Parts: sequence; structure tokens; C-alpha cells
Amino acid sequence: MRLPAWPAPLPGRSTCLAAFLTFLVGAAFPDAAPGEEARPPNLVLIFCDDLGYGDLGSYGARGYETPNLDGMAREGVRFTDFYATSPVCSASRAALLTGCYHERVGIRGALGPRGGTGLSHAETTLAELLKQRGYATGMAGKWHLGSHPSQRPTRHGFDEFLGLPYSADMWPRHPEAPNAYPPLPLIDGDRIAIADVTPEDQSRFTERFTERAVSFIRRHRDRPFFFYLAPNMPHVPLFAGEKFRGKTERGLYGDVIAEIDWSVGQILRTLKETGLDDRTLVVFTSDNGPWLSYGDHGGSAGPLREGKGTCYEGGVREPMIARWPGRIPPGRVCREPASTIDVLPTIAALAGARLPDRPIDGKDIRPLLFGEPGARSPHDALFFQYLNGQLQAMRSGRWKLLFPHTARTMIGQAAGKGGVPGKYAQLAVGLELYDLESDIGETTNLAERKPEIVRQLEEKAERFREELGDSLQKRAGKAVRPPDRVSD
Repeated sequence: MRLPAWPAPLPGRSTCLAAFLTFLVGAAFPDAAPGEEARPPNLVLIFCDDLGYGDLGSYGARGYETPNLDGMAREGVRFTDFYATSPVCSASRAALLTGCYHERVGIRGALGPRGGTGLSHAETTLAELLKQRGYATGMAGKWHLGSHPSQRPTRHGFDEFLGLPYSADMWPRHPEAPNAYPPLPLIDGDRIAIADVTPEDQSRFTERFTERAVSFIRRHRDRPFFFYLAPNMPHVPLFAGEKFRGKTERGLYGDVIAEIDWSVGQILRTLKETGLDDRTLVVFTSDNGPWLSYGDHGGSAGPLREGKGTCYEGGVREPMIARWPGRIPPGRVCREPASTIDVLPTIAALAGARLPDRPIDGKDIRPLLFGEPGARSPHDALFFQYLNGQLQAMRSGRWKLLFPHTARTMIGQAAGKGGVPGKYAQLAVGLELYDLESDIGETTNLAERKPEIVRQLEEKAERFREELGDSLQKRAGKAVRPPDRVSD
């Protein structure tokens, strides 16, 4: 059952429920003018591609500056222990938009242009949830949750879309597999705007997607809105706009990050110019860690171990900054574990929207956002699956446990250069326990010294396996839901 669109009354529901929902939203606007308390907050969600934990100034970046994002951190809250559910594209995006572990909704890995797999229409996306409350919904950037026309964003709750159906490197100019992919299209709504994207087109994407976000905000200033900006950067192939090329010491990668920072600045400026600054929650994060094999065209995990494609911290721990003037206390740092799966239930609570009828995994993290005294992570544990449903790692409190599997590493390998990747080596991961409070780099395996901690974590993992499976143990989960499948 879906809620009616804002601001209609709730037919068939008690006045107590209506009053309760109004209270939830009104609590977010304690200083609102009479009648304004019924309007839920706007949301701008910025979700980068392959951004490393060490790629922003407030997280220790060097060789370029990110003044707008650093300003967001000063004016809001910066999370130090924020996670994607998987170290790869499509899986992470499914989790963000559904509030579920990606395995629950049947999305694994990075979906290709010809696979026919996409997010099921039986799932409720964040856009669909907010449309129930009368939101205008828009998106620009990388979708990567199904490339068939029936699987695109406009079929999953977005009123408008400008962007790419999948990763920007899935095109005929791929450095290692030039014959593996068809022409890359740019899609506007339900039509193909550019049938065969060129390098020149790619160099304008960050600017073009930002322009769409700014236009959307201005056009919908008089009603609640949700805009999902998903830059295809800094994922390879790297392209920066003409105004940013050659401007940083870090080279092209630094130029790309500088343009992303500019993009954020354009959005923040637009919110101020339209008088929406204190009515809008802006969230900035990314889908997984840096693609280390690309060397100078890849990012930095900072103090974290490994990167994209592994469940060590460098693959799944991400920068996360949230800003909402007058609501989120400025200059805060949150060190409690949280995840992309928490975005949907948190926004649902702020908007007074009913959660999906199907089970989800995310939790409401408003206490962490708003800095409530004594606020702690609502998660007993967070779990990380990769490849074909392998449960490779978990975190509970200060403890991180990795299960035996094979991972990839660039340690001892020649780094890639100029957009051509280096070659990974294989890494045998054992049963490994790390204390992340004292060992953020996962350098000292405590599994043999802390058998009781390992046992406790294994018990939590066993309950997860019952629910969502683990292909490392050849086990299927009883609660896994099928994705959408079409014949291309």
C-alpha cells in the first residue's frame, strides 16, 4: 500500500496516524513558518563513481583542493566509518536506492550492456518512495541498474533522467577490450540523445549533469524535490572539462576531482540563490573505493588497505558528508559505522513516507546525522558480499572479520599509466580479524589471539547466511529476491 501524494489527507487512515506523520516532518522544521511544517525536506544525493577514501581534502587528499566539499564538511557532518555494501558499481547502487543489501534484491557485480538483468520493478526505490509524498524526482549521471528501456530510471520513479545506462568504460574505446562493447549512448528521458558517445562528449558530462541538477532545482523550487546526481567520475576513462584540464598537481585525476568539487559548489550556490538552503539535505558519498590498477588514473584509499574489487576497508569504506543548515550541527565528525543502505529509511522518516512493504536492511540514522547525545550506530553488524554472492567480510563495532577467499592486489605489481591498467596479482585471504579502532590499515591479524571475538562474529555471520546466502559455502539465502530479466 502506498501513501497518497503530499499534501493530500490520508483517506481511510486515522487522524492519529496523520498527526504522527506531521509530527515527524514538523520535528525536522522546528523554526518553520505557519503551514510550512507540512512540507517535507528536499534531498540532493550525490553519488560518485570509484572515489577513494583519501580523495577529498577533508579526508587527507594532496595535490589538489576540494574547497566546496571541505566547506560542506565544516557546515555539516563528516562520517569517518561510512560503507558501501560491495566494492563494485551496480551492487552498490542497488543498495543505495532500495535500502537493501544488494544480494537481497538480486543485483551482483557490474551489469553489462547486454545482460538483460536489472533492478526488479517489485522493489521500491528511493525515488518511488518520495513520489508517494508528492516529490518531484530527477536524476543525472550513471544509472547501471539495467540498460533495457523498461529498466531505466524513468521506470523506477524518476520523472526525468539524463545520463548513461551503465559504466562509461563500457564502450568501443576500452583499453583492454575494444571489441567487447557496443556504442555508449547518452539518454535523455526515454530517448537516445547521443547514440555513440565520443571522448569530447565525455569531457562535458560533469558540466552537463550539473547543469541538469541546477535546472531541476530551479524548476521545482516550489515543491519538495529529490535529485540524484551520479557522476560517472572519477571512474575511468577520465575526462575533465576544458576549464579544469591541467589545473592540479595531481594530473588528470586531480583535475577530475576539482571539477566534481566545482559541481558540488554549483548545487550549493543554487540552493542559496533559490532560498532553499535550509530546506535541503545534501548528501555526498560514493559507490566503492579507488580502482588501484589504473595507477595515475585511479584514486587513493588514504590510510586504508586495498581498493575497488576487495572487501578490505579501501574497497568499501567511503567518504560521506551531509549538510543541512540549521538542522545538522556544523563541524561534526561522526565515527559510528553506517552504510548506504541507511539513506532510504532515514529519508523516509524525514519525509513522513511509509517504508516499503518488503523487508529492507537499512536503519534510520537521524540521531547520527543530527548529533544527538550518545547516538550510536543502529547496526549490530554490517556485511560485505562480492563476486557471485561471496560473504567476504563483516564489521561489528570496532571489529572487522574477513572470511577465507581469494582477492586481488596491486602490491608488488606495476601500476597502470595514462588510462591503461596494470595487472592484479591474486591474494589468498585467510580468516582475518582486525581492530579498526587501533588498526585502520588492517595490518595486524588478531584472529588467533581473539578466538572468542571470532566466534561471536561467526555467529552473526551465520544468521546473515541463512537470510542472504554465501556462495563461499555454497549456500543460498532464503530471503533473496529475483532481479528483473529481459531478453535484449
